[in-house]
Amino acid sequence: MIGCHQKLTIRLAMAACLFSVAPAAAQTSDQIQSLVAQIRELRVALDAMQEQVAGSRRESEELRRELQAVRDQLDSLKRATGAQVTPPSGAPGAGDRIDAVAVEQDLLKAKVEDQEQTKVESGSKYHVRLSGLALLNIVGTRGSIDSLDLPGIAQATEPGESGGSFSAGVRQSLIGLEVFGPTFGGAKTSGDVTFDFFGGFPSTNDGVNSPLVRLRTTKLTLEWKNTSVVAGQDGLFFSPRSPTSLASTAYPALSSSGNLWTWTPQVHVEHRIPLTDDSTLTLAGGILDAFTGELPAREYSRMATAGERSRAPAQAVRIGWQRAGDQPVAVGAGAYHASQNWGFDRTVDAWAAMTDWDVPLGPWFALSGELYRGQAIGGLGGGASGSVLFDGAPTAPASAVLALRSTGGWSQLKFKPVSRLEFNAAYGKDHSTRDDIARLLAIGSLDPSAVNRNGSGFLNAIYQARSNLLFSVEYRRLWTTGFDDVQHTADHISLSTGIVF
Repeated sequence: MIGCHQKLTIRLAMAACLFSVAPAAAQTSDQIQSLVAQIRELRVALDAMQEQVAGSRRESEELRRELQAVRDQLDSLKRATGAQVTPPSGAPGAGDRIDAVAVEQDLLKAKVEDQEQTKVESGSKYHVRLSGLALLNIVGTRGSIDSLDLPGIAQATEPGESGGSFSAGVRQSLIGLEVFGPTFGGAKTSGDVTFDFFGGFPSTNDGVNSPLVRLRTTKLTLEWKNTSVVAGQDGLFFSPRSPTSLASTAYPALSSSGNLWTWTPQVHVEHRIPLTDDSTLTLAGGILDAFTGELPAREYSRMATAGERSRAPAQAVRIGWQRAGDQPVAVGAGAYHASQNWGFDRTVDAWAAMTDWDVPLGPWFALSGELYRGQAIGGLGGGASGSVLFDGAPTAPASAVLALRSTGGWSQLKFKPVSRLEFNAAYGKDHSTRDDIARLLAIGSLDPSAVNRNGSGFLNAIYQARSNLLFSVEYRRLWTTGFDDVQHTADHISLSTGIVF
């Protein structure tokens, strides 16, 4: 019996250690998925421990009743003989067992209570989990950029500017809530919502260090064994990959320079077909809000954009193949289509085709990336250009709308010599074109400094000092070219430290 409880204690210690090791990467989609999977496994382990606690309590009660029966027999003998009676040989052993069980039960109870402290109470009976990333970015720049915390483009240096800066900020920190709901139609239900502090600055004296909260994603998931349904605002399911960077959490790395990524309201279905024990074919399809990259027309009232004025959602599909194992492999391809109505019956078909990959190059190296080509896809976040151009005033009925064609992509080489240290080198670029750019420039309907080509590349090192403590240093270079072929460059160096909770 003692051996049984010793095993239970060992299992508890292992489970407690596992629970304390939270995955370190909330930065990229594959790391976030790994974090969610491990947390769910730990929840199953905790439930098993709680069942063991109940079993231990029942066993302890049985032993107590056994000991009490022995004591009652001794008392009866004492009263009958009036003499000191030596207890049966089994009685002292039973007492020792009771003491051992009581000690182990107290230890197990303390551990379970410690685990229970991680719960977040909710108004319903379903479990809610809090997670996040507390992140500090210390930044130095050279040249002129559009944002100190996370630059997207390089700009011309205005007269009187110093040509660089030094700053620090915490507004890329993340907060997430996850709820686990009931089983519905045989599917496990769950939901989540994530926020950061990248929503702008209040117009106050301390506005720079008081950033506003911003909603990132929120979704409901129904998951069967081989099929999932996702509804809400989420990343592009047909473009799931992003480079690895702790300096880029507010937006995925290489946004506006070759990385399709935007968070979009959508409903999509994913079906997984097992091919072998370690390989799976994935088919996905869904509808999305047809974003165009237009700025909001008003501060509070939402007005329809060109994609929404078409009165039809965007459509997208993806097919992917992945193989698990010590060196996982994943490749995929996707397609996107949407209609846009720019007023006065000026319509445009937006479309994109893309392919992505993540393949190992031996035990230490991995190569990942994405390539795409499309038209009028300024709303998908791949470039710094809009979706269309006009050969006159946009509000004039006689002005023609001209769709921009885009070609771009990114690639990353990862070097991970040990489990806690990795080095990443990545480069991405987006190039927008129109055959009649020269004519538009000649008639003055096009801003020559508007972004035509935008590229960026970075080198970083990410060190996982503890299970949830991260450090990173990164150097980033930006190249931005206007329709006048004038190129601007800038440098961005960041030191980041964060703790996952």
